[in-house]
Amino acid sequence: MHLEEFSEGSSFLHKADPRLKVIVFSIFSILCATASGLKTPSLFLLYSVFSVFIARLRIKPLFSRLSMTNFFILFIWIFVPVSYPGNPYISFAGLKISHEGLLYALSITLKANAIIIATITLLGTSSINALAHAMLHLKAPKKLVTVFFLFYRYITVIHDEYLKIKRAVIARGFVPRTNLHTYRTYAYIVGGMLIKSYERAEEIYKAMLCRGFQGYFPLFKHFHMRKTDIIFSIVSISVFILFWSD
Repeated sequence: MHLEEFSEGSSFLHKADPRLKVIVFSIFSILCATASGLKTPSLFLLYSVFSVFIARLRIKPLFSRLSMTNFFILFIWIFVPVSYPGNPYISFAGLKISHEGLLYALSITLKANAIIIATITLLGTSSINALAHAMLHLKAPKKLVTVFFLFYRYITVIHDEYLKIKRAVIARGFVPRTNLHTYRTYAYIVGGMLIKSYERAEEIYKAMLCRGFQGYFPLFKHFHMRKTDIIFSIVSISVFILFWSD
């Protein structure tokens, strides 16, 4: 389970200061989420697509992430147009589809995709260590950063434990079906993962205490802000404000 797939690269965004990228992304997501209509979200989406080319990301993994996001957005297109009040409306199969509802669903789709792509291009191009380091520099609560880092780090460990249990079950000839045996087996898998996660957490905590862990990770390396990073941040934030105020 590779959670830092997009952090591997040598583009400008990969080398940019993570502190500035966190600031730029925060302003981008707030302004994009609060934008109204279709024009402004479209402009934010255009910026996100442009940043994909700057980061020189691989398109296939990117579309894989977007497909999972848009699967949930599909439900918005199913329920919002028929429940959103508005006039005129379109009659289809006995349902009244609101014109305003369609525009609202389209606006949500544009915003969601813009923010997801920006998350990948701005935050995903930095490692989790760099992001946690940047959050500490930006005076984020140390406990919150530590929880964030440990969650991101050990979700991979839990996934590996799940794969071990899954291989063991398949080796014993388990074939999932819609019967009580299958449901019981999945319940055993979930219970086994909970127990293993608890035991692993206890072991990790004791090991960290032995190494002098005091609730946070000390910083040994520091970032170096370049002029190009500052220019990129100022230009990007100015463009966001221009989009939002248009």
